[in-house]
Amino acid sequence: MHIGGIQKFSLVDYPGIPSAVIFISGCNMRCGYCHNPELVLPEKFTEPLDLDEVCSFLQERVGKLQGIVITGGEPTLRKDLSRLVKDIKDMGFKIKLDSNGTNPTMLENMMSDQIIDYVAMDIKGPLNKYSQISQRPININDIRTSINLILNSKIQHEFRTTVVKSQLDESDFKEIGETIRGAQLYSLQKFIPKKTLDPRFALEESYSESEFGDIKNMMSEYVRECIVR
Repeated sequence: MHIGGIQKFSLVDYPGIPSAVIFISGCNMRCGYCHNPELVLPEKFTEPLDLDEVCSFLQERVGKLQGIVITGGEPTLRKDLSRLVKDIKDMGFKIKLDSNGTNPTMLENMMSDQIIDYVAMDIKGPLNKYSQISQRPININDIRTSINLILNSKIQHEFRTTVVKSQLDESDFKEIGETIRGAQLYSLQKFIPKKTLDPRFALEESYSESEFGDIKNMMSEYVRECIVR
């Protein structure tokens, strides 16, 4: 397990729950707008944190924190992820998993084992744009399977899209809406070009506040709740 970092306290990463955030290094996508290149590009990886020390820290937070967020990178690339999550779950924490949905088998197994309480899945765009936006060949059937697993489960969940204006237009959001119809929550994430995996994205922009308002209203027809972050 390559743990690239830990945020010891957060009030925003797990909705409504004080939490710590564990960052897992490694990703199978290369989205240009990604703001965590040090977790994506192997040449930028830092020395991994000692797993025993991380677990000791979490043990000390029992009774002080309620949740742990597992994010990346893409955590489900790590075959030993389920073991780590189970160990943390056994400490009494609620677990939120952030994922891009490319490993539905692991997602299904973790759901079946009841070791995750919340899933936040990134939706890069309409399915026909996935490889373009992620800059990698993507098995769309895996994405669709993960979406359906989440929608058909009783687990708390959200889908979220980082919005770069040049990548997504109104028709794309309608396709996304049809794909995740019935979701509990859909988050529109404003792209802010502070730090990006692809330096060219420093020149990109997101939509205006009023445009986001229009997109939010449209997406509210497909999902139970839509928010702008």
